[in-house]
Amino acid sequence: MSVLRLIAVRAAELSVDEVRAAVADPGAGGIALFAGTVRDLDHARQVTGLSYSAHPSAADELRRVAAVVAEKFPVLGIAAVHRVGDLAIGDLAVVVAVSCPHRGEAFEACRALIDELKASVPIWKHQLFADGEGEWVGTP
Repeated sequence: MSVLRLIAVRAAELSVDEVRAAVADPGAGGIALFAGTVRDLDHARQVTGLSYSAHPSAADELRRVAAVVAEKFPVLGIAAVHRVGDLAIGDLAVVVAVSCPHRGEAFEACRALIDELKASVPIWKHQLFADGEGEWVGTP
């Protein structure tokens, strides 16, 4: 079984339970999970919603990032799902999880996964503010 258990960019709502279940492994002493949600405030500005757009290569790049993390850490299972489309305050935007033999490794690998995803996967956020203005985040 591949350690890359669930890698997706999708418009449908995300599930923490789906991602956690994807990385479950009998050899795992630790599962670390990160869930990124849409917040209502950014840089002291009221956010009313946002929209994520992805380049057609985003899923492939997400798979590449997950594979790199899996090579650097003793990963038993890895999952990463990012949402695209219009999201409301409180919605899940991204969920990643990693299972490893020990908790410390799981924490480190999960942190590396979300940090590299945010740095290199071509997914862009358009925030909408209460004053009617908008802002693109993460664009090249």
